Formats: sequence, structure tokens, C-alpha cells
Amino acid sequence: MLGKTTEYAIRSLVYIYLKNTDGERPGFKEIAKNIGSPEEFTGKVLQHITRAGLVSSIKGRGGGFFFDDPDKPLSLFDVMQVTEGQEFFSKCGFGLQPCDENNPCPIHDDYTRVRSAFYELMNSQTIQSMALKINQNKAVLSRLEIEYKS
Repeated sequence: MLGKTTEYAIRSLVYIYLKNTDGERPGFKEIAKNIGSPEEFTGKVLQHITRAGLVSSIKGRGGGFFFDDPDKPLSLFDVMQVTEGQEFFSKCGFGLQPCDENNPCPIHDDYTRVRSAFYELMNSQTIQSMALKINQNKAVLSRLEIEYKS
């Protein structure tokens, strides 16, 4: 349901938040390695979300990515608006245009309910709430953690 850009953006932001709470500012190579994503693509995703103001960065020695205000909740919906765009929660699940109540696609009614539930989920979860679950060992961020714990 989510594009790779959004997946990597969310995982990157959670990783950055976790490292920031330990007093560290990770670089893009470290982030890519620890979230299981390609370095080059992760670098582009990080550039995009930095330009959008979701996270900040400093170049050079002692640099890396960080949150200006780590206590300010960042919802997954906010991340999705940057990576997927506004239309994500209004476009047709079947890819048809136009698709609305007057011109419904074959899955319109069912998909509308799914999309609404997903919208609620994305607004209720934050980067901070996801990081908390990881810190409490209730969730993992990458396959590397699963392999390590096994």
C-alpha cells in the first residue's frame, strides 16, 4: 500500500529519532545499513524529507540527521503528505479516473472503508510512538534486528 519512498522515510525517521534520544546524529550510510535499504536511494529519501523540514542535517564531522524538536509529534500522515502527496487518501484503489460516488469503480465502497481506516491509523501513529514500541521490544525496525534476536 505504501511506496518504497514512504517506507524508507518512515523507517529512517524512526531510526534517526532512536539515535537522537541516545545523543547521536546518524549519517545516511548508517541509516541505510540499519533499516535495510539501499544507500543511494536512502540518501535521496533523506534529502527529500530534509528539504520538507521533517528532519534537519549537518554535514561534516559530528554531523548527521536530527530532529529540531524531538518532542513535537510527527504523525505518519505528515510523512505521507511529503512522500505520497495529498491525493493518496482520495485516489481510486483500482486506478480509475474519475472514481467517486457517481462513477464508482468495482471496489469503490469497500476501498473507501479501507482507505478511511488507513487514514485513521496514519494520523494516530507517530514516529515517536513507533520508536517507543521498538524501545519497549514490542516491535522491530528491520530484518537485521529479527536476525540478531533469533
